[in-house]
Amino acid sequence: MAFQPIVDVRDRTVVSYEALVRGTDGAGAWQILQQVTDSNRYTFDQACRVKAIELATRLGVPCRLNINFLPNAVYQPEACIRATLAAAECCGFPLERIAFEVAEQENMVDKGHLQNIMRSYRRHGFGTAIDDFGAGYAGLHLLAEFQPDVIKIDMALLRGIDADPVRQAIVRGIIGICTDLQIAVVGEGVETTAELQTLQGMGVHLFQGYLFARPALEALPPVQWP
Repeated sequence: MAFQPIVDVRDRTVVSYEALVRGTDGAGAWQILQQVTDSNRYTFDQACRVKAIELATRLGVPCRLNINFLPNAVYQPEACIRATLAAAECCGFPLERIAFEVAEQENMVDKGHLQNIMRSYRRHGFGTAIDDFGAGYAGLHLLAEFQPDVIKIDMALLRGIDADPVRQAIVRGIIGICTDLQIAVVGEGVETTAELQTLQGMGVHLFQGYLFARPALEALPPVQWP
């Protein structure tokens, strides 16, 4: 498990750390997720949640913790959240400082199931986020059905945005929708000061990317402020 900060450039603070799946040998998320099957998906999802909370507690995470989850691993929201609640209670980690992220391109046949999961999490006080927004084909439809607390715009839409009027128009539209719906926006995967400045000019102030910090295995990486 690795951690990467989400920062607020207005006051140069870390507002959250995302827990990212990594192997003990540093293997990336893609390599690990390739080993997830229908038979072990539930166990894997539960283990990742508990590990993230335990590690965050051990490392002294002082802010929000973002945890990715697999909707298809959740057969019944209230039953599947028990291990998370138990881990948070055991570690003394406040529920309101935990947010669950789901990737937009996550393969889900039943969108209603995801809505039920997210609503259940909110009832427990967890934050909610849609990750990699714009990477799949169901973004706006998903947003019409459920409005999370945070949307993280996919890095593919932001790469080179400073010199791309088309990307600027698309992202400006997403930001406008989120503003109307009172959804916070995170610029994800930002790597250059030009990308950062362009997005700041559009009103974005929350960022995550190599420009600020690379993920650190079982550690909280220091932030480099551009």
